[in-house]
Amino acid sequence: MSVFTTVTPEQLEIWLHDYPVGSLSELKGILAGTENTNYFVTTGAGRYVLTLFEKLQSHQLPFYLELMDHLSRQGVRCPRPIANRQGKLVATLNGKSAALVTRLEGAPAMAPAASHCLQVGEALANLHCAGQSYPGHLDNLRGASWWRAVAPDILPFLNSAQQALLQSEIDFVDRHLRRDLPRGVVHADLFRDNVLFDGKAIGGLIDFYFACIDTLVYDLAITMNDWCMGRGGRLERERAEALLEGYQRVRPLTETECDQLPIMLRAGALRFWVSRLYDYHRPRPGEMTHAHDPEQFRVILQNHIDAPFIRGALTKVST
Repeated sequence: MSVFTTVTPEQLEIWLHDYPVGSLSELKGILAGTENTNYFVTTGAGRYVLTLFEKLQSHQLPFYLELMDHLSRQGVRCPRPIANRQGKLVATLNGKSAALVTRLEGAPAMAPAASHCLQVGEALANLHCAGQSYPGHLDNLRGASWWRAVAPDILPFLNSAQQALLQSEIDFVDRHLRRDLPRGVVHADLFRDNVLFDGKAIGGLIDFYFACIDTLVYDLAITMNDWCMGRGGRLERERAEALLEGYQRVRPLTETECDQLPIMLRAGALRFWVSRLYDYHRPRPGEMTHAHDPEQFRVILQNHIDAPFIRGALTKVST
């Protein structure tokens, strides 16, 4: 959600003539994330988020926007895309595909307690259940094949120990991940900054532009790797138990999913270590950019290797 493509108020005012949202009152760039250009937009009809897609192809965009529309209709609190007067969810702005979605109330809980994690677990499970009826399909664009494809681009920036870790972990995950687990719509990026709390309750889930069809417990592991991490990049028991409890209130895990969770935690950490290495060392020019520190997920990955998650250590993981 950095700003790579500049949009002026005058340009946006013209673009908004094709939308039933009234006149532009305020336009503000959002400095966060690494993939798309995002602006907060306020009009006479309400508050919105404008996204200009920098990497995603136009044929991929209907999956995300129609997914958000589907989930919102299923009761999931997430942004709702606004159609223009031709009924389209995507239009061109400054040479880029662009979309306008509703802006949700609330702010991220960057220092979460167990009570936050309980709600996040429930919200993720609700998303997974609601996504089962979504007919769209899109493979994970940052899955294992992508890790292997970009590894040669980032290996020169790593020391010998880091190179060995990256290569061995890609091989490990490829050998040990099971492909016969429950699948469906996953958010794939449900970090703390992508969940808004309006007071003590969740106001909504945002940033669905990594969503795809993948293994559900993998999505759970990605979420745990952010929401449940304590000092030194280690799982904090109380928050991990709360998140798992909240998830299983809605969608109980199968025995096989529980057994695979340690591998999925490593896979989730590897995915974001690779992504952050790539975004950090191979950045694109932009007006405002924000690249996350890849070291955080190298540490998390190493901790999962050195002290593997043990199912019996967390009482709430039992089905």
